Amino acid sequence: MCGICGEVRFDGGTPSIPAISAMADSLARRGPDSSGIVVRGNVGFGHRRLRILDLSEKSQQPMIDPDLGLSIVFNGCIYNFRELRAELQQKGYHFFSDGDTEVILKAWHAWGESCVSRFHGMFAFVIHERDSGRVALARDRFGIKPLYLCEVDGALRFASSLPALVKAGGVDTSIDRTALHNYMSFHAVVPPPRTIFAGVRKLPPATVRVYEADGHFADQRYWDPAYQRSPGDGARSREEWQEELLAALRLAVKRRMIADVPVGVLLSGGVDSSLIVGLLAEAGQRGLMSFSVGFEEANGEKGDEFVYSDLIADHFGTDHHKIFVPSDQLMDALPGTIAAMSEPMVSYDNVGFYLLSKEVSKHIKVVQSGQGADEVFGGYHWYPPLSDSNDVVKDYSKAFRDRSHETLATQLAPQWMPERDHSDDLLQEQLLRDGADTPVDRALRLDSNVMLVDDPVKRVDNMTMAWGLEARVPFLDHEVVELAARMPPQEKLRDGGKGILKDVARTVVPSAVIDRKKGYFPVPQLKYIAGPYLDMLRDALSSRAARERGLFRKDYLERLFANPSEHITPLRGSELWQAGLLEMWLQAQEA
Repeated sequence: MCGICGEVRFDGGTPSIPAISAMADSLARRGPDSSGIVVRGNVGFGHRRLRILDLSEKSQQPMIDPDLGLSIVFNGCIYNFRELRAELQQKGYHFFSDGDTEVILKAWHAWGESCVSRFHGMFAFVIHERDSGRVALARDRFGIKPLYLCEVDGALRFASSLPALVKAGGVDTSIDRTALHNYMSFHAVVPPPRTIFAGVRKLPPATVRVYEADGHFADQRYWDPAYQRSPGDGARSREEWQEELLAALRLAVKRRMIADVPVGVLLSGGVDSSLIVGLLAEAGQRGLMSFSVGFEEANGEKGDEFVYSDLIADHFGTDHHKIFVPSDQLMDALPGTIAAMSEPMVSYDNVGFYLLSKEVSKHIKVVQSGQGADEVFGGYHWYPPLSDSNDVVKDYSKAFRDRSHETLATQLAPQWMPERDHSDDLLQEQLLRDGADTPVDRALRLDSNVMLVDDPVKRVDNMTMAWGLEARVPFLDHEVVELAARMPPQEKLRDGGKGILKDVARTVVPSAVIDRKKGYFPVPQLKYIAGPYLDMLRDALSSRAARERGLFRKDYLERLFANPSEHITPLRGSELWQAGLLEMWLQAQEA
């Protein structure tokens, strides 16, 4: 797990070492253990390393294999690298290191672009082929590892975070109006390839992009699971699905224990993280460290779920750590939380994960986390109504979107309001494409492959890596997701959602954490904004920078300031926090 960056020139020029250094410095917290920069011809790579596998200098990056003529910078972890290494050795390849980075290099040489289909893991990497001059970029199936791109003065730059590109200078930071429409429609999700900045794009998940020496490129999407049933799937019993899922989850959790350092768990006390703890205990894991966070209550809403995380920690005998965050500490952490965001993200979970990761990083470098289970196994409230849908786009929009195109026109300033409903265009494209049997399948596919990537997945990566902590997400093991996609939707929607997952969990963890009302990662002070939080947002949205940018209508902001708690989105988010967070993030990029 690391931070990567670089510059590739297609105009015969030499990459800018100061620009690469600026990007690498910006990524220092993602990889605090070591750094390196290599410039060869028209390609310059930068790297910040977090030592997880092969702690020696042999796996230092950027990594160059002079015999193969390949150079690489890589961020992530290939969980099956040892199996791939053995296969490559049988093909005659020799290795000089003991980690997964060199395995990627050899795999690329042996199998080309198709090598990514063999990888179990999370990854973003860039490879330069010395002899052909080609440069290849790749990202894992769920975009767990980020990869941002921009073009500056005839050069392609890339980095693990958007702010790193900005720090190098020359980036077009004007607002992308379509991205702004997405941000305001999908609670801050801006699907790839767009970002909020017109001059920055991101490589889509499950994509390999190859640039030829002249700068032309082509994309290949290498993974797109079908949300469909075969005749054999339709004949399977519930018990058969349960047995196969339990086996797949056991393997997914086991894969993510591979490390040359200890691995812990982020334990919320919900079904998902509790199941991870239970499966690790079942596999014989001892001395497992678990971590939970809680906040002060506000407006009568409780700010922690310690009763459930304590239950799991006691049941399985983990070395448990509880972090309680008083309100004043929450306020102090917000600037750092915003600075850690690659893109503006409104979920209240951000500051929770930021502070939790700060504490966890004092003890270990790697954790497993439960993100993705709701999207993969149908845990959200908007899935059941789609079972009888005759218009999946309309019904999904009604449940999921923060506001309609028409309502947004009363909130954004006219110059920022697109004529077209670009967010509806995206839903039409994604929900109606082939490869899904039912409206519920279509929604699960969209959420797992698009919305998940730029909300919970990005949130966990950004907040953990801000403290040099690697987070692994077993529910996003691609074989688990492929299995879930084949399951009949009703098996997932049962029992208030995630029915099949709860069935499996009952065989592993205490029922008290399963048979309860669905919980979230609560930070009520940021939902019911008052006092210093209201003052902070008013200052940001009334500042000179905000007035000059002019994103929002003045009358809309006045309504938000007057009654913040009355303006809550359908998914229980604060409209004021959504507007204010965007402005604070934009100002952080200008600092």
